[in-house]
Amino acid sequence: MEGVYAKVLEELDELRAATGEEERTRELGDLFFALVNLARWLEIDAESALRLANSRFRRRFTYIERAAREQGRALEALSLDEMEALWQAAKAEDD
Repeated sequence: MEGVYAKVLEELDELRAATGEEERTRELGDLFFALVNLARWLEIDAESALRLANSRFRRRFTYIERAAREQGRALEALSLDEMEALWQAAKAEDD
């Protein structure tokens, strides 16, 4: 497993070092591939894990939108700190 984790970190480092859209796109693809391989080693269905993450994101973002409406404010009017506080509150509800 250590080799699999090391490959993920290697690909992440290569993405960080990439310059230009084409190289970043290629390196991001390599990172995705390494993560899917990690999921396979962990016996996790990568697509299902991503669907669950998307669902959590949707719930949390909906929470932020609802909170802004309840405050009578547009989402765009919230500061990043306010959005982060609401995100953490939504995350706490998920746990």
